[in-house]
Amino acid sequence: MKAAIYARVSTVDQEPENQLQELRRYVGARGWTGTEYVDRGVSGSKDRRPALDQLLTDARRRRFDVLVCWRLDRLGRNLKHLITLLDELQALGVPFVSLAEGIDATTPAGRLQMHVLGAIAEFERERIRERVLAGLQWARSQGRRLGRPRALVPVERVQGVSGLPINEAAVVLGVSRSTVKRWRRQVACSA
Repeated sequence: MKAAIYARVSTVDQEPENQLQELRRYVGARGWTGTEYVDRGVSGSKDRRPALDQLLTDARRRRFDVLVCWRLDRLGRNLKHLITLLDELQALGVPFVSLAEGIDATTPAGRLQMHVLGAIAEFERERIRERVLAGLQWARSQGRRLGRPRALVPVERVQGVSGLPINEAAVVLGVSRSTVKRWRRQVACSA
């Protein structure tokens, strides 16, 4: 039997080797051959991941018989995407195995486990999002400016293109139309 071995790490500094060792051992113990698909530096919240996309292409081409991953959250933290992915694999006749959770999605009990764990993973992602938003709100309340610093108004440059239409002025200055409009307003207010 041919197995697709999927591993993912969220940052390029992390190594997937710990996941891969366990997955290789599992596949080897069953006498299966494995093809590895590894996404490095890709968040689980992203639906599009190069190795996962290739895995799905290979699944549609029937290049493997079973998908084995370390944990459900390696496939993703978005429940909708995760369920869609696993439903597609099931429709293709590709069973899913999650080693750490002991899930075999070919059984009713395994599918139930998968849905519960996926919901928990999505809940955790929402909690992280809420904490980040709360931190940003707190920083704003402390008077901190977030994001990229605004470009300073180069008064001489703006006045130099004052007779040009906004589109042409934007090209000449190398900025967006909205930036030209804002600069012109600021120059007009300060005059």
